[in-house]
Amino acid sequence: MMKSPICEMLEIEFPLVAFSHCRDVVVAVSKAGGCGVLGAVGMSPEQLEKELKWIDDHIDGKPYGVDVLIPNKMVGKDEKFDPEKLAKMIPQEYADFRADVLEKHGIDSPELREIDTAGSGFAENTQSDGAKALLDVAFNHPIKIIANALGVPPDWMIEMGKENNCKVAALLGTAKHAINQVKAGVDILVVSGTEAGGHCGSVSTMVLIPEVHEAIQPYGDVPILAAGGIVTGKQMAAAMAMGASGAWCGSVWLTTIESEVDPIVKEKMVAANSSQTVRSRSRTGKHSRQLVTPWTEAWESETAPEPLPMPLQPMVAEPALQKVNKLAAGGHDGAKDLATYWVGQGVGLMNQSISASDVVQEFKEDFINAYERLDNFLGN
Repeated sequence: MMKSPICEMLEIEFPLVAFSHCRDVVVAVSKAGGCGVLGAVGMSPEQLEKELKWIDDHIDGKPYGVDVLIPNKMVGKDEKFDPEKLAKMIPQEYADFRADVLEKHGIDSPELREIDTAGSGFAENTQSDGAKALLDVAFNHPIKIIANALGVPPDWMIEMGKENNCKVAALLGTAKHAINQVKAGVDILVVSGTEAGGHCGSVSTMVLIPEVHEAIQPYGDVPILAAGGIVTGKQMAAAMAMGASGAWCGSVWLTTIESEVDPIVKEKMVAANSSQTVRSRSRTGKHSRQLVTPWTEAWESETAPEPLPMPLQPMVAEPALQKVNKLAAGGHDGAKDLATYWVGQGVGLMNQSISASDVVQEFKEDFINAYERLDNFLGN
């Protein structure tokens, strides 16, 4: 076991935490000495129960965790979940725009011109009641860490963590937010630079890690997991030299053999360079980094409507992208062009598809090589 507070807190050998929507990746990383964390926001409580039961049956008692998404600001956040009301808040031009984009690529989509409650499951799970339902399921399993992917976890989430002897982590993108997280009682800070896939801020990982590490010292030396563009052990070592105690990685697992990503998109990722991602509000209403395709370019064009706030924008984007993915899997050329997924700028270093356990092993070897390289500079 490495001498990192993350290893001690999570009872793992190597301070590498893997965020993934794929249960196979979660299990593989945990069994290889890291800690897999399952993304649950897109699941119903029933589906989450099924996934966690499968993990329990295959993980050999190794530590793992669950990630939810409870934003501090969102349309209808403090109201009873009402998908019909949310649907009525979406202007017709948004439905027409998404249909137009698909039709320009040979996908007839008259149903997408209708505004309905499709895609509202994401919205329900980001509200308190929906998130609590997921956490109630999660805490019936032996999880070691629960993470909030967007904002300060609510007090009840932190209390649930304490009651269940489970560490609470939270993602953040500024030093100010880090201080707020520490004051709230978070156990682990996931400090995510703008290079990260999915929701991200605007400050680079190289700047953000030391800035946060210095800023939180008057309030408590809470362990930091570095995130954002980290897909190699040498990057992990660099982040730990700047104040992190380990790494939180999401993108690097997307091209693994086990990954849930559609083969078409996986091929795009393996071929992509670091410039072929975009930070955009077009998918969730908040800035998130994803692979550049004609779908993302359409939303960045001058003729595109301004993305709606969360959770309205996912109700616009997800039904269209689900159709795209289904058709892409069937070989439709236009859909294959449009298909996209969240991924960070580290995609330029993700040039092969190997198993998740092999990725962990490469991280370990690369980390040691980086340490030895620095040691050689000192003449030791």
